Amino acid sequence: MAKQATSAGEFTGFPRQGLDFLEGLAAHNDKTWFDANRSGYDEGLMEPGRAFVVALGEELNARVGPGIHAEPRVNGSIFRINRDTRFSADKTPYKTHFDMFLWQGAGRSRECPGYYLRITPELVHLGAGMHGFPRPVLEAYRDAVVDPALGQRLVEITGELAGIDGVSLPEPHYARLPRGYEAEGERAVLLRMSAMHAGGAYDLPRQLGSADFVGWCADRLEPLAPLQRWLVEALDP
Repeated sequence: MAKQATSAGEFTGFPRQGLDFLEGLAAHNDKTWFDANRSGYDEGLMEPGRAFVVALGEELNARVGPGIHAEPRVNGSIFRINRDTRFSADKTPYKTHFDMFLWQGAGRSRECPGYYLRITPELVHLGAGMHGFPRPVLEAYRDAVVDPALGQRLVEITGELAGIDGVSLPEPHYARLPRGYEAEGERAVLLRMSAMHAGGAYDLPRQLGSADFVGWCADRLEPLAPLQRWLVEALDP
């Protein structure tokens, strides 16, 4: 059964305070500014974010099926705003967006397919799937692509998603078919993927500041559910 935390308060929208904080952080990306303006992060993003995660989890579990994990905490369904700068030339300490992720599967959250959302001062990004396959998961994905039934279903799902206005799919990462795998047509393209996800970016809706934002997001995530369900079936051990 999915974890569905209910300790967060009722979701009433993301206030303008959170967007103002992200705009300010983009202009002053340092610890001194962050600490001085911490209330904008806590009150404008974290508090409503925890409530939103719970509300969206309940909505998606009702709409697209059970098993969606919604954990209203950092390193659960809420990403850390601190950047990992150890291996990056960009040493700015903070992300200038707010990310959330509701996953399905028995593994660690970031190693499972899921529904994701990013808020920036200009856009809302929504999608489903995985943005990168760890090595064992990549092999399971490729095995599923060449499976007669699973592979054909993925071809059909991605074809349907490609026809939805505003929804995009990843481009092939590898130039050649992986060693040991053979396929033609659309399956050959799918075998060259290093990730599988679908989603789009939208102008900030008026619903962002109200409880209606949950339904607005679910309306755009629900059409992506067939891809999410395929990944769960194909990749979950």
